[in-house]
Amino acid sequence: MNPCENFVRRRFIRQVLMAIVFTAILIAGWYYPLLGYFIPLCMLSGMGIAFFKGRKWCDWYCPRGSFFDSVIKPVSPAKEIPAFFKKSPLRIAMFSFLMLMMTVQIIKRWPDPYKIGIFFIILLTATTILGVFLALIFHQRTWCCFCPIGSMGYWIGRNKYPLKIDSKLCTECQLCYKVCPIRIAPFAFKKAEVAVVKDGDCLKCRLCVEACPQKALRF
Repeated sequence: MNPCENFVRRRFIRQVLMAIVFTAILIAGWYYPLLGYFIPLCMLSGMGIAFFKGRKWCDWYCPRGSFFDSVIKPVSPAKEIPAFFKKSPLRIAMFSFLMLMMTVQIIKRWPDPYKIGIFFIILLTATTILGVFLALIFHQRTWCCFCPIGSMGYWIGRNKYPLKIDSKLCTECQLCYKVCPIRIAPFAFKKAEVAVVKDGDCLKCRLCVEACPQKALRF
């Protein structure tokens, strides 16, 4: 097994474990509502990591992202993610809608922690169903393009821990694009001798770095 295959295998194993955690919480949460507080914990974790490494949280730390990659990917057509899903208006609209709904529901259910918890589980279930639906039509990570936690990571950490490409070494074989979980094409940013891939949606997963035969990519 070469280093790239070993890296991919280790990442996949971590994602499977996180997917199991996600599925367990999603199911058990209907019986034990306090598990719903897993959602605000994920929000805080995603924001915290974003200050230092951008959307790194969304790589395999995010249980739902791991679920999409390890469980849904095999049945997804893996089409190009429509640009519409990455546009600011949709990100802002989804973020605003969910934050407003969370605020209203928490106030309405306050101070009962169980009622608040079950709301979080309902929210997690509904957004996961939407994510799976989009995955079966387009790409397994379509939801991640406008997920509120991912959007916060995008806004907070857009220029943190950037991916760089050596334009001299890059042959535009497009292997980086093919392995990217969120469909970013690093070679499209070739301008300077060493160019920064200015895409805030980069998950910092290193799959492109490991896959590049010319070693033209690095963080």
